[in-house]
Amino acid sequence: MRIGIDVGGTHTDAVLLEGARVLTSVKALTTPDVTSGISLAVEGLRRRHRFDPSRIRAVVIGTTQFLNALIEGHRLTKTAALRLGWPSGAAIPPLTNWPEPLVTAMSGRGYQARGGHEFDGRRIAEPDPGELRAAAADMAAAGVRSVAISSVFSPVDAEFEIRAAEIVSAELPDVDISLSHEIGRIGLLERENATILNAALRELAGDVVNGLVEAVAGAGVTSPLYLSQNDGTLMDADHARRCPVATFASGPANSMRGAAVLSQLDSCAVVDVGGTTTDIGVLQGGFPREATAGVRVAGVRTNFRMPDVVSLGIGGGSEVHGATPAPVIGPRSVGRLLTSRALVFGGGTLTATDIAVAAGRAEVGDPDRVRHLDRAFVDAVLARIADEIAGGVRTMRTSARSLPLVAVGGGTLLLPDRLADIGTVHRPEHSAVANAVGAAAARVGGETDRVYAAGTTGHRSLIDEAKQEAVARAVAAGADPSTVRIVDYDEVPLPYLPGNATRVRARAVGDLRPPAGGEAARDT
Repeated sequence: MRIGIDVGGTHTDAVLLEGARVLTSVKALTTPDVTSGISLAVEGLRRRHRFDPSRIRAVVIGTTQFLNALIEGHRLTKTAALRLGWPSGAAIPPLTNWPEPLVTAMSGRGYQARGGHEFDGRRIAEPDPGELRAAAADMAAAGVRSVAISSVFSPVDAEFEIRAAEIVSAELPDVDISLSHEIGRIGLLERENATILNAALRELAGDVVNGLVEAVAGAGVTSPLYLSQNDGTLMDADHARRCPVATFASGPANSMRGAAVLSQLDSCAVVDVGGTTTDIGVLQGGFPREATAGVRVAGVRTNFRMPDVVSLGIGGGSEVHGATPAPVIGPRSVGRLLTSRALVFGGGTLTATDIAVAAGRAEVGDPDRVRHLDRAFVDAVLARIADEIAGGVRTMRTSARSLPLVAVGGGTLLLPDRLADIGTVHRPEHSAVANAVGAAAARVGGETDRVYAAGTTGHRSLIDEAKQEAVARAVAAGADPSTVRIVDYDEVPLPYLPGNATRVRARAVGDLRPPAGGEAARDT
């Protein structure tokens, strides 16, 4: 059995899964103290379905805490960025074009030093240890507590990043260090930016993950803790402490993976209607389709794995204003205050949930408190919601071929049974907690992203090398080797580079490796 927990801005959802079967689930309002909310969620599962904690194989949690901290500029670590590649790239130093409030919140400072590689592994320049020690001394004087190290084409050869980390660690033994080849993909500036964001969150990540571990243990569950990642796979607690940025957008990824599990559809469009927003994405081969362009996070351009998602400011807690025939829904939401501010719960704010109750689509709160709403206005609100969500689904199409549409999330009651030009809206059982199901059912992944000079090796061997590296990384991350398979492969010729250069990406996933000794040994 596994426990999956997804902490959203409005609700915290939890499920108890045995294989792909949902044994029970709970949905509760998110508490200001996330860790106490997780403890309550586990206790809620136990009350609904008694289970032996020793039979829980894993607890997987999806959380938005790190992304929220970044957007709010809250609890960020004093951070330095060290780039290896000088004089290449000197015209665009680290932190260029970053939002000033974010740079201020992390007391960001940048350094450039010799180093870096060409796309084919040739060295641009040898790092100068003295130069790196001088930079570390300046960081120490400035009170830096976390360092992001990036080197030109480090995904091809990480040698210089590793060497620089050893030197900086020797000079600053108590400082956290993030290396760009472990964070992002090919593309220096975007990879560097993602690594800086990661470095700024390292101290918070340690505190949050430790709190999550304690919350789960406090509920009597001693199985390993994992966190869900942006791409629908999972990572262990230690990796989460080192790479908190890998949790960004894990919520939509969890919902889409949950939709795949619950609907048994590997390819479909997914609409996740939550309390605050509606996220729309596409499943390909059972996993979220990834964004192909750089993704901005808190105003910073990055290139780590992120699901291709369109977000609309529509959810169950969305505030409703205006009048027939042009009502306004969202983007403001009462969020986790729904049960105190919505009309049906005795509050004074008209929300989308009130509209659903007035239309007879939901049975929550006191329906008498919304009987005064004009039926034409209610219908206009629901029609506006359907039109906006249908428009979002259409923008996610990459061809004229229609895809099945699966609706998940607690706010699916806002949708009709059919959407114009889209088709039937499928609502699988347990769809309200699909995000938690996706967390519990997450698999282990590995990826490679490199540039090869195709002239130095045959095309077939190039493909095999990339796929083998992706498989090896999945196994190293904890996947059962017998279950690992390639789920995504892409190669793009780079005509602006010599030697028939080709960028190759391969991604592999597999089931979580069984505990040492196997299931039978544990049960005996």
